[in-house]
Amino acid sequence: MRFRLMSVFVDDQEKALAFYTDVLGFQRKQDVPVGQFKWLTVVSPEEPDGVELLLEPNDNPAASAFQQAIFQQGIAAASFFVADIQAEFARMTGRGVRFTMEPTSMGPTTVAVFDDTCGNLIQLVQG
Repeated sequence: MRFRLMSVFVDDQEKALAFYTDVLGFQRKQDVPVGQFKWLTVVSPEEPDGVELLLEPNDNPAASAFQQAIFQQGIAAASFFVADIQAEFARMTGRGVRFTMEPTSMGPTTVAVFDDTCGNLIQLVQG
């Protein structure tokens, strides 16, 4: 078994696509109309055939409630791994990303948390 897809709920797919590509630097992989929404995925340019991140609409009331609850509790919806968290933190803050937790050492790892502007907290991890 292996993972090929993970998802985060988003409040607006186009806004999410712009943030994840223009700000974070991911690449659009799939963009397929499905009714009023899209099957919309992005990938890391470092692994274009790697795990895809599905930008899934939170249109379902259960999805919206879940997304809001974990955000309010400060729980990250996903973790992205980076080689140099200080460099990523500097690059991202320079692009206007709002961090709710600056890089913080936690034993063998260093983590930071940012707001993806689409209803999620995302954790950066180096370690």
